[in-house]
Amino acid sequence: MNRLAEATSPYLLQHADNPVDWWPWCEEAFAEAKRRDVPVLISVGYSACHWCHVMAHESFEDDGVGKLLNEGFVSIKVDREERPDVDAVYMTATQAMTGQGGWPMTVFATPDGTPFFCGTYFPRPNFVRLLESVGTAWREQRDAVLRQGAAVVEAIGGAQAVGGPTAPLTAELLDAAADQLASEYDEVNGGFGGAPKFPPHMNLLFLLRHHQRTGSARSLEIVRHTCEAMARGGIHDQLAGGFARYSVDGHWTVPHFEKMLYDNALLLRVYTQLWRLTGDALALRVARDTARFLADELHRPGQGFASALDADTEGVEGLTYVWTPAQLVEVLGEEDGRWAADLLAVTDAGSFEKGTSVLRLARDVDDADPAVRERWQVVVRRLLAARDARPQPARDDKVVAAWNGLAITALAEFVRLVETTGRIGTEGEANLLEGVTIVADGAMRDAAEYLARVHVVDGRLRRASRDGRVGDPAGVLEDYGCVAEAFCAMHQVTGEGRWLELAGELVDAALAHFAAPGGAFHDTADDAEQLVARPADPTDNATPSGRSAIVAGLVAYAALTGESRYREAAEAALSTVAPIVGRHARFTGYAATVGEALLSGPYEIAVATGDVAGDPLVAAAYRHAPPGAVIVAGAPDQPGVPLLAGRPLVDGRAAAYICRGFVCQRPVTGVEELVGQLR
Repeated sequence: MNRLAEATSPYLLQHADNPVDWWPWCEEAFAEAKRRDVPVLISVGYSACHWCHVMAHESFEDDGVGKLLNEGFVSIKVDREERPDVDAVYMTATQAMTGQGGWPMTVFATPDGTPFFCGTYFPRPNFVRLLESVGTAWREQRDAVLRQGAAVVEAIGGAQAVGGPTAPLTAELLDAAADQLASEYDEVNGGFGGAPKFPPHMNLLFLLRHHQRTGSARSLEIVRHTCEAMARGGIHDQLAGGFARYSVDGHWTVPHFEKMLYDNALLLRVYTQLWRLTGDALALRVARDTARFLADELHRPGQGFASALDADTEGVEGLTYVWTPAQLVEVLGEEDGRWAADLLAVTDAGSFEKGTSVLRLARDVDDADPAVRERWQVVVRRLLAARDARPQPARDDKVVAAWNGLAITALAEFVRLVETTGRIGTEGEANLLEGVTIVADGAMRDAAEYLARVHVVDGRLRRASRDGRVGDPAGVLEDYGCVAEAFCAMHQVTGEGRWLELAGELVDAALAHFAAPGGAFHDTADDAEQLVARPADPTDNATPSGRSAIVAGLVAYAALTGESRYREAAEAALSTVAPIVGRHARFTGYAATVGEALLSGPYEIAVATGDVAGDPLVAAAYRHAPPGAVIVAGAPDQPGVPLLAGRPLVDGRAAAYICRGFVCQRPVTGVEELVGQLR
């Protein structure tokens, strides 16, 4: 009997027809293991994971393996994206036992959930031997198994403990973090570290804000170089936009082809802010195409943003995306085909497998002659149309609250900056940018409405949904932080008080149910399911940590409402991360990003105006806003908009009111005066 058919997770549904008698994560599964007196197999993965698919095909679809598991174990399948709390606890155990982690994660536990043996991917012969060995140990060496489990639980309890040293997150610590990133920077290829190489989006966001505060040319150069290297590399989809999860090499050439919502949301913020600060044409193009990717490929009307596109197509990695010179000529004709092959580094030898090439941008197009840029756009459209006729990777259409929050915030920043800047580039480029902005704006609003309607249940958040049906798993701290920040962004975009009210409900719930002594936060609520340890990881990884995310939400909410207790909670939480920021900057990028906002003020900018879309004061506010500033524009004294309360027009003219840390300057009516107050 397989119990996964009613799951909301596409990953679990992929296993619904296995010969393994899978259970979802639930109390009943552990009760069954206790009744049968057998160990538990906890298998953790996610839909877009290549090696998860491999292990499923080799082992979980095999009748012999299914028989071994069904006779000797209770088997539980977990989607790490749906249950990050479960994943966090058992990943800590896996790292404690093996020195490394990853997915698929394979954990053997007692009927009370205590892990006693952990690993990752096992080829089928090794997995069969492991099942036999674990079964024998459980029957014949039970005391040793239980002692091992107790030691693991003690180790993960210590690793996830709250408390420890605290310190204010000062300018000196943030400067030290920027210096440390500079010392670890890959001067040749951009980014940090070697293969596999991940886009360091949160570190880049921090460095952009650090540059804006300090004027550091070094910080800006690191961002520009890395962004250009990634944008030209195979990790960036040169046709449809968007970025793959990581590069298998150290120079961004060959990606692991899965595309994650959270990566693209965070990278959209980086390229948007880089364009805002520098006017860089490449940054604008990449931001535009990333926004288009989010709106076209991951947004589902009325159902939010899907989580990911798979790495594989019909079981073959990269099948959809790679090209040969002959294929380019077939689609484009001889002349354009050879021109595209030269521009996109497609060669007879290939850069991928079997003589195929991943598309890379070998030369600059963004500052080229307008005729070259127009030719480039025509080639992109024709190649993309041909690629769309190929088999396509599967989409994980599960909606994750936190990741949707990241996407909404990123799109809000992009849309408002583009809307207040005017037409840019050639007529074709300007029309494309305008079209993308309209679609992106619609996707942003639709996703925010979806979260408010489906994921907010009785003032609390649920983690995931699918096809409009919300799942049972409760939201974790990163959900509350990312969605609260997104609702604050929606308040700024729309001027509607209901978004600020919703954000307030979420930050209040986080303070009530996740807060720990000394300013720290747990990643799970006090009334959530109790696991063998209560996770509380302060470090940023692929996404902002729960602690960094809730601080971002608290800072924005405090600035928009003027309620200082939320700022105080944010400062206390950052003080628990500050000692790590100075020593491990690569793993605290979002915390440092929010720290720059607090150090800056953050500025609170209110523009009293009857023409939000066309007022030059609004445009200037967005173009020149200091790090982390909040901006609200609209008619004075709108209900539910604290920043516009008591802030009238001045002599019948639009006026900007600028405050910093709850201390306000005189209102101004001219752009130069406004910019002067923001410097």
